[in-house]
Amino acid sequence: MGKKHKDGKDAKKSKKKKSHDDVSGAGLAAAVVNAARSMRTVLSRNLLATGLYAGQDGVILALSEEGGLTAGALATRLGVKAPTMTRTIGRLEAQGFVERRPDETDGRLTVVHLTESGRATVETITEAGRLSEEQAAEGLSEKDVRQLLKLLRTMDENLHANLPDGPRNGEKPVAEDI
Repeated sequence: MGKKHKDGKDAKKSKKKKSHDDVSGAGLAAAVVNAARSMRTVLSRNLLATGLYAGQDGVILALSEEGGLTAGALATRLGVKAPTMTRTIGRLEAQGFVERRPDETDGRLTVVHLTESGRATVETITEAGRLSEEQAAEGLSEKDVRQLLKLLRTMDENLHANLPDGPRNGEKPVAEDI
């Protein structure tokens, strides 16, 4: 016969999933923030060979996928404010990874493009990201990783849905506004 609690219920049956009230919100937030900070630190270390810093890699990868984007489009895509993107583009331009050119169809716009040096870093950036993910997932099964991704996406959707004014047309809020 199974072990009984004071209230007479079977111990195995009472080990159901705990309600969300049993989870400390501060503990959850701290764990997610610490994991994200550690991931960013490891990615920065893995990017050292490229001469890039975490954050700059996203700009290069976005440009490699799109061919060329305005600073505003990059800022929206990467979830940062326009002034932050302008500074990042300036640094990348000074490092020789990107160049700004007038838009071919609208001369009022400036489009950011990868230079040959920038294109040469794409494979290294991709490998640094893969290595960082591999290090983060060490000891986890593929099923664990799929479940973690599902849970993190759900958390992200829950948080976005509870932002003031909520996300518009499925867009994500600017990271610095949070």
